[in-house]
Amino acid sequence: MTDRYVDCGTLYDGMGNETVRDGRIVIDDGRVRDAGPAEDVPEPDFVLPGLIDAHIHMSGMRQMAPFSRLTELEQESLRAARATVDCQDLLAAGFTTVRDLSSKIGLGLRDAIAEGEIPGPRLYTSGLAFSQTAGHSDTHYLPYRWIKDQDPCPIVDGETACRRGARARIRQGVDVIKIMATGGVLSEKDDPRHSHFTDAEIRAFVEEAHRVDIPVAAHAQGACGIKDALRNGVDTIEHGVYLDEEAIELLLDHDAILVPTLAIITRLYEHGEEHGLPPWAVRKTEASRDDHVASIRAAYDAGVTIAAGTDFIGPDLLPHGENAEELELYVEEVGMDPIEAIHAATGVAAGTVPDDDVGTLTPGDHADLVAVSADPTTDVRALRTDIDAVYKGGRRAD
Repeated sequence: MTDRYVDCGTLYDGMGNETVRDGRIVIDDGRVRDAGPAEDVPEPDFVLPGLIDAHIHMSGMRQMAPFSRLTELEQESLRAARATVDCQDLLAAGFTTVRDLSSKIGLGLRDAIAEGEIPGPRLYTSGLAFSQTAGHSDTHYLPYRWIKDQDPCPIVDGETACRRGARARIRQGVDVIKIMATGGVLSEKDDPRHSHFTDAEIRAFVEEAHRVDIPVAAHAQGACGIKDALRNGVDTIEHGVYLDEEAIELLLDHDAILVPTLAIITRLYEHGEEHGLPPWAVRKTEASRDDHVASIRAAYDAGVTIAAGTDFIGPDLLPHGENAEELELYVEEVGMDPIEAIHAATGVAAGTVPDDDVGTLTPGDHADLVAVSADPTTDVRALRTDIDAVYKGGRRAD
């Protein structure tokens, strides 16, 4: 590919620095060769790196009601077809990189995108996550004999089973290992505040993953489970609903990344019941929403590294394509300024994946660009309403 030049009114490079007026990006063979101020007449667009959602589920699901979702799980080819559309919606919304934290079809989607068979964002996936018996991904509301070996995620108990499970994922070629370190909102009989997996079990996952340079992500809502995960080497904490001072200190001490997923809890809180959320999930959501916002605000005030992630899975309530809502919540609820929120979805979110050439526009990076007709550093809502063009690897992608 010959060199391409992108001139823009304002350039943000994803590194957390000030924006550059009259910016220019030089693209050579699909990667950024140079980026910085330009002397030519500027274009009217605001250009920033392709956005990253560090926590989604490429599941192809379209239902929220528990029994309907179980039925959909059996329709794997249908879900894969739907997920290809979700991939296109993510690209059109400016998300050129995503981290899929538990799905059965993520590996196939990742490889099909990489081969050029279907359009989609750069996809990093954990494959299916791991839960303990009676954990977040155990199907609590059905008799165990009905769902043995058919749960949405594998159930593993004991250090040996956890180590074997991690090795199985590594054999599949995953990019990250995902574990359920606490209960959750969308699981019936557990409590989000309760920790799951023992220290030895968590260490088994982490040791196996880190041995081959794969990060570990932990669904962790309660403070005890968050602290257990961090003390045993987990790299990213997903959700962080009930942080306490010690958990925040551990996040800082371990240089771990917090992925808040405020968008899902907000949508569940505001509209979950009308979309088939069962009463127990409605109660849990109502009980956790205010604490969740307060926890993330406290973490931000303390200087914790925060990466943007929505936990969206595909139904009308949580659709891929509206993921930039997470950034709006960081501004409105957490107190970030818009450029900090954008940084959470670019340079910071890039730290959740194994590669170092996404999320920023510096020499050697993938030329993943979003052009916006309004200035999102003034009003971050522009990232949902004013996207003009999306480029992935220097090619128009939307």
